[in-house]
Amino acid sequence: MADFLSTEWFQELNESLENAEPVPLERDAPAVRVVIEFPDAPSNGPHAITFSIGAEGARVEAGDHLAADAIVQLTFADASALTSGDIDSASALRDGRIKVRGDINSIVPLLSWLQRAHPSTS
Repeated sequence: MADFLSTEWFQELNESLENAEPVPLERDAPAVRVVIEFPDAPSNGPHAITFSIGAEGARVEAGDHLAADAIVQLTFADASALTSGDIDSASALRDGRIKVRGDINSIVPLLSWLQRAHPSTS
């Protein structure tokens, strides 16, 4: 797997999202945008990524989106560990390593789909 937040990482993730099973949203449901922030990210990379998930599919891009439904904040190290499978989201939430602002209910139904769409490689 490519280095976290590298150009190759975004390409691999978006390819797996394009090839995933259909998103579990109603056809006329509005897109859900979730921003994941890492305030301590290295200055040579993005400080946030945005997942846009709609009935037509999902995509992730560098940067944040002003119309996010939810904002998830965690350290850069924890975000990297989550993407590699070194830690799991349930443990990180339970330990207070992940903070969520906004409408968490808008993303809960999509979490299991995201895990199936792009499982960790470890």
